[in-house]
Amino acid sequence: MASVPSLASTVQQRLADALSAALPEAGSADPLLRRSDRADFQANGILALAKQLKGNPRELAAKVVGALDSGAVLKDVEVSGPGFLNITVSDQAIVETLAARAADSRLGVPYADEPGTTVIDYAQPNVAKEMHVGHLRSAVIGAAMVEILEFTGEKVVRRHHIGDWGTQFGMLIQYLVEHPHELDHKDDSAVSGEEAMSNLDRLYKASRALFDSDEEFKARSRDRVVALQSGDPETRAMWQRFVDESKIYFYSVFDKLDMQIDDPDIVGESGYNDMLAETCRLLEESGVAVRSEGALCVFFDDVKGPDGQPVPLIVQKSNGGFGYAATDLSAIRDRVRNLGASTLLYVVDARQSLHFKMVFETARRAGWLNGDVKAVQLAFGTVLGKDGKPFKTREGETVRLVDLLDEAVERASAVVREKAQDLTEEEIAERGAQVGIGAVKYADLSTSAARDYKFDLDQMVSLNGDTSVYLQYAYARIQSILRKSGDAKPAAHPELALAPAERALGLHIDQFGETVAEVAAAFEPHKLAAYLYQLASLYTTFYSECPVLKADTPAQVENRLFLCDITARTLHQGMALLGIRTPERL
Repeated sequence: MASVPSLASTVQQRLADALSAALPEAGSADPLLRRSDRADFQANGILALAKQLKGNPRELAAKVVGALDSGAVLKDVEVSGPGFLNITVSDQAIVETLAARAADSRLGVPYADEPGTTVIDYAQPNVAKEMHVGHLRSAVIGAAMVEILEFTGEKVVRRHHIGDWGTQFGMLIQYLVEHPHELDHKDDSAVSGEEAMSNLDRLYKASRALFDSDEEFKARSRDRVVALQSGDPETRAMWQRFVDESKIYFYSVFDKLDMQIDDPDIVGESGYNDMLAETCRLLEESGVAVRSEGALCVFFDDVKGPDGQPVPLIVQKSNGGFGYAATDLSAIRDRVRNLGASTLLYVVDARQSLHFKMVFETARRAGWLNGDVKAVQLAFGTVLGKDGKPFKTREGETVRLVDLLDEAVERASAVVREKAQDLTEEEIAERGAQVGIGAVKYADLSTSAARDYKFDLDQMVSLNGDTSVYLQYAYARIQSILRKSGDAKPAAHPELALAPAERALGLHIDQFGETVAEVAAAFEPHKLAAYLYQLASLYTTFYSECPVLKADTPAQVENRLFLCDITARTLHQGMALLGIRTPERL
């Protein structure tokens, strides 16, 4: 089905036609239409045109109004101030446009004009290490962008670039070789994520202590790194055990986060190991990278250290070891050449911005990124505690992600239990998880990614204010009304006059398609969260001002049920794109 034109685009087209008819000398001018507080829309483009044509803006505006085909869409157009147009659309046009949206399973959200292939690099935990609060944002923002881009028709390839390579594995593997039963389970068929992690954590601490205190063990560990990198079968098998054990744990955490992570999408640092030497050779042969004090480096005019000297990107160290840059550049080659990416989207902490700026520029110089392929870092800020400082436990440790999620679910369950009238314990537990995890995701996604945000669970699970619980309750309230509606069914009645709260709600619902398209194009999920919060707020006003089941006439009951229904569908679809559940009852 063709996408449903929004009221804004219909009005924009009518104005553009009137401009061309009244002022042919203006060519195809943009009326500069925007939403307005004074009317439904305001057009500001005539002022710039008047300057260009050296005419009187009010006279030109009057000419344009004279040429307008108002039809059934425009109710009123007035010239205001120095030549603005204030435009009010008809109630009929609002209801008819919403009816067209309601008839479309996509609610009128358009597909992208030229969809391509986006590879999203997000949710990058480290093998044999616990996930902490710092891992939250990459996972939540990345998963939302996957849903949003796929919904607009983009082909999306997920990539979880896990930390599964490097010197620490020499230490871990060597310890396991010397203490072979440390990773054994009583019953392998039912290892929980918690159990897998506590084993890895214990192993990591024990091997670290030995590494720091025993020079001979340290030397054996370093030899083991060489064995790992050169593909020694026994060492590789041990390494694989660590990776498999860590995945059990990762999956348990992502499961709590209500996120789907699939095995083929996990391609860690090790996945590019066989490409590293070739990447370095290509960079050196093309002159993009040069040897400096034995290391292979790429230099940039605009990247200097505190001493004013250039700071290079080191692709290969002077001892022959490869740095992160070699892996990241190899990953770019793989994603462009083998996955056919037209966009590379990296959901990575803002503190790594300089690294990625240098990596992307290096890839451009090497020709791996070009006019057909763009790379973007969706950089995110830090999660702070209530005190506005980086989030730590009382002991100064980084906060474990699992503990945070468990606490969010616990708080949310208490809120659900307090409000629940007819829910069983099992339902309260299920809703508590949906509300708690939704609250954590929404707090993250409703803040612009680039900004830091405070992790405040009391605020997150509050029923008032800009929280997912407020949106979920709006949705559940609508479902309750629809269940109670008896024989009355939602139906659009374009012949009815609308109350101000109905108009405001209808005009906002109509912006859903444009909002999703903008969010997808700019990688800004917080704008979808803001749209949904406003939708729930406008619905709350409508609910308090416009009786639904006790409206004046049967037609008005049906029309208001129709507004309820399309609001609920828009909330449900919008929340799903953010990865948040909408329970039918709360």
